[in-house]
Amino acid sequence: MRAYVIGNVAVDETISVSSMPEAGASILGREETRDLGGKGANQAVVMSRTGLATTLVAAVGEDFRARTIRDQLAEEPVDAHLVALAGRSSDFSIIFTTPDGENAIVTTTESAGSLTLADALPALDAAAKGDLVVLQGNLGEDATRDILREARGRGLVTAFNPSPLRPYFAGFWPFVDIAFLNRGEAESLAGSSDASAATRLIEAGVRHVVLTLGADGALLASHDRPVAAIPAVAAKAIDTTGAGDTFMAVALASAALRGVEPDARTIGHAAAASALTVSRRGTRLAFPTSEELAKILAS
Repeated sequence: MRAYVIGNVAVDETISVSSMPEAGASILGREETRDLGGKGANQAVVMSRTGLATTLVAAVGEDFRARTIRDQLAEEPVDAHLVALAGRSSDFSIIFTTPDGENAIVTTTESAGSLTLADALPALDAAAKGDLVVLQGNLGEDATRDILREARGRGLVTAFNPSPLRPYFAGFWPFVDIAFLNRGEAESLAGSSDASAATRLIEAGVRHVVLTLGADGALLASHDRPVAAIPAVAAKAIDTTGAGDTFMAVALASAALRGVEPDARTIGHAAAASALTVSRRGTRLAFPTSEELAKILAS
């Protein structure tokens, strides 16, 4: 099996601050890391480190950030298909982190928003029935819908993380096999942040819903099974950047590598991996290594 992650790639600049800036205020900060990021790239990197064959399709500009992106992706076991866009800037994120490990992220989407189904088709032409297609909320409305629909038509398994939130996501659920949401996303899209939110998405056509609840663990709802609650793994949070991407990537890889649909074991593996990510600063630099992931997946 192979995973095709179609999403964004960016350069993340993490700035440590004592508290989140308020409107009109000037505060002092310290640059902690400059790293490869973007939800699509994050998920592709982590999936590839699990040993699951992974292809990333993402758009970049023609600038110094594109060179950084290419150089850092070359260090990972991911097959990167980068679409170069003339006259555009590569996407980047500014991440503010506070001493308690929380963060606020500002991300540009000029390149990601320009990606189209046509850009993804050369990679998808190599996909086999049952392969994974993974998307997030950074692409444009038409591209996201077209890729999900195309993947479904080819018999591929679709996974979707509706982040950042967009008002049109509700129309995508009939094309989604596996959805990953956090509390805030569930509240916005399904009107609650408990098991009833997962049930509503199942009724909308999603086969499996994973609702992450931070320190309260996660819920797994499936169309043919009762909702299961899986506890969190204790961790001292230093920087939560990329934790959700780690969770989703490891959950998908755990199920794919074992040839099963998402189950409680996949969520346990994902929780253990994300606990490692939050205990370190940075984005790619904070992700579990291949060796650490092998140990987790063997448990």
